[in-house]
This record gives sequence, C-alpha cells and structure tokens, in this order.
Amino acid sequence: MKIKLSVVDQTPVHGSHSKSDAPLLTVELAKLCDELNYHRYWVAEHHDSVHFANPCPEILVAHLASITQRMKIGSGGVMLSNYSPLKVAECFSMLASLFPGRIDLGVGRAPGGSAITSAALAFPNKASNGQFYAEQADLLESFIHGSFKEGHPFSTIHVIPEVQDVPDLWMLGSSGGSAELAGQLGYHLALARFIDSENCHPRIFDAHQKAWQQAGHERALQRMLAIACICAETEEEAKLRAGTAVYRKFATQIGEREDFLTPAQVRDRYHAMPVSHQAMFDRIEASYTIGTSEQCWAEMESLAETFNTDEISLVTVTHSQADRLDSYRLLSKNL
Repeated sequence: MKIKLSVVDQTPVHGSHSKSDAPLLTVELAKLCDELNYHRYWVAEHHDSVHFANPCPEILVAHLASITQRMKIGSGGVMLSNYSPLKVAECFSMLASLFPGRIDLGVGRAPGGSAITSAALAFPNKASNGQFYAEQADLLESFIHGSFKEGHPFSTIHVIPEVQDVPDLWMLGSSGGSAELAGQLGYHLALARFIDSENCHPRIFDAHQKAWQQAGHERALQRMLAIACICAETEEEAKLRAGTAVYRKFATQIGEREDFLTPAQVRDRYHAMPVSHQAMFDRIEASYTIGTSEQCWAEMESLAETFNTDEISLVTVTHSQADRLDSYRLLSKNL
C-alpha cells in the first residue's frame, strides 16, 4: 500500500522563537512540505492557549493556499460549535472559489479552549458546549452541497460565491463518537490518534463506512489517521526532542499549564518525578511514533495496515522550529 503523508499543524509556540512568530513558522513549514511532496496540510483551531497560536484557521488556510502550489489545504479543524454553519460555508466557499479543487473543510466538536473562552466566543448568546453539533454539521453539509429538502426554512438561502469544486467535508474524531454521524452526513473521517490513542480503534473507521454506505452517498469515502510523530537522525535524539510534546500532554493531564519546556528541562523533570508520574509520562510517550525515519515508517506502515487507510497525517510538536522542520524533512524521503 502506497501511503500518503499529510500534516496537521497546530501552530505551536516554539521556544526557539518569539511567540508572535508562530504563524510565520507555520508558513515556513507549509512551504517546505509542499516542496517535499506531502499530500495535504491542515491547520488547527485553538483559543487562549499558551502552546498553540491559531484561533482562525480560515485565515491561515487562505494564506497557505496562496503560497503553496500542490498540496490540498484545509482546517483540521474549525470548531463548529463556536460558529454559524452558514458563515463557515460562506468562508470556505470563498476559499474554494479562489483555490479550486484544493480546499478541505474539516470540523470538530470540541470548543478549542476553556469554558470561559467558549462563553466569550458565543457572547451575547450562550455557549452551546457541543449540544447542537450534529444539527450544525447537518446544516453545514446542506449549505455546502445545496442539499436542503424542499420546505426547509433555509432552503431558499443561496451560499455565495457559487463554486463548482466545493470544499471536501471532513469530520475530526478522537474516539467513536463522531464516526456514525460523519458517515450519515457524508463527511470523510479523520481519526485523531494523537489525542486519544487508547480509544482509537480500527472499528471506528468500520462504523463510519457502514453509516456512509447505509446513507447511500455517491462520492468516494476517504479516511485519514492522524498521529503524533517526531523523527530524528537517531532514536535517542528523537526521544529527546519528543519530550517537549510528551511533557505538555502529561502536564495537561495533571492540571498544569506553562510554556513548552526544552528537551533538557523535560529530562531533568522526568528524573525528579515520582514513579507514578514517570509511568504516566512513559505511557504517553509510547503512544507517539518516535525514532529514525526507518523506525517511523515501519510503525506508520503497520498502523496504515491495521486501520486500513492509505493516508497518515503527522502532528509534530517540538521545542525548536529547526527540529520540527528536520522531522518532516527526514520522513519525506520515502514519498
């Protein structure tokens, strides 16, 4: 099976640069990945984060599509609970008109920030907290494809600009909660193993495919597995660089929030941890794909076979931008 490699870029606030540089570093990486033959490039949405610096994926999508030539560009994803489905449809229809055949619209259920941030985003209304996500996703699909049933109150709305190559619709999920909904509504599925590897199983793709087939969608189904991956010239160096991302996830689980640590700081903190915390750290590290290019490719090929997918998307978070560029560069040698 020939595997396509893609990117989910969270626009990390690298410790090697000033915080204001984070979006520009995403631009730098996108240009590189376009040259290296990566298949698609998605940007994520976060709010009020010390680690990630993109609250508006639609703006970065527009810029990245304008400075790349080949890759598909999209959101991974727009946190739909925060927004009007019509407005999202209009934004991405505009993008699709400017960059025909290159735009993906990926959406997710999570708010992308804290409860107070969700309240601020929804003001003067109340935050929905995902309560209407299924209905919002249904409306978005209908707006994008013009598929409202006759008599629906929104069926007379004409989404502008009119486009022939509408954005491909994707739904992000980290467990099975969204698989059947995505299949029913005609969204392709991106399974985020990097978020919750323990509950990320191949049967989620099976449930999506079954729902897709039962709904009778005519367009071809697509699926993608998104993993956390850090590659370096040696396994030892890759593990050292991965410590920054592993510790960030560990700290989140124990309720701590601080800027990214250097690999050396992570190593020192690991040695000072109680055994129970070391075990938590080790479990997170084991869920990542870490190593040399050969080691990472061997694991990715195994995952692709297990999950029956021909596309793997990489989430790579490091303390320095140079290490992140190096990881994507090393992995591209098999493309």
